[in-house]
Amino acid sequence: MSKNMTQYLAFHGILHQSSCVGTPQQNGVAERKNKDLLEKTRALMIHMHVPKTFWSHGVLSAAYLINRLPSRILYFKSPLEVLQKQPPNLSHLRVFGCTCFVHIQTSHRDKLDPRAAKCVFLG
Repeated sequence: MSKNMTQYLAFHGILHQSSCVGTPQQNGVAERKNKDLLEKTRALMIHMHVPKTFWSHGVLSAAYLINRLPSRILYFKSPLEVLQKQPPNLSHLRVFGCTCFVHIQTSHRDKLDPRAAKCVFLG
């Protein structure tokens, strides 16, 4: 690590800890968070029978939810609430992997074609 980076971190009050290359077990906090993220992703995808090819959407949805769920470490506030100083709005949330219908514009269909396409909601 360069001297400039060390000074920058110290100036901003950031405690930097390094670990050996190729030894993720030395970073238990990050490993636990990765495990938690993958467990939530797996639960979302298996429960709604979403194919594995959409794993990236599952990870994004899981991370989105984790940032809005209360955390015991944060005294039952969500990470987003701690950052924004107000509770997150959850009214827009939908079930991951549920059936949804997407409107097809009139310019892309004829009179007798369906007005919507059946899809799967991924986030």
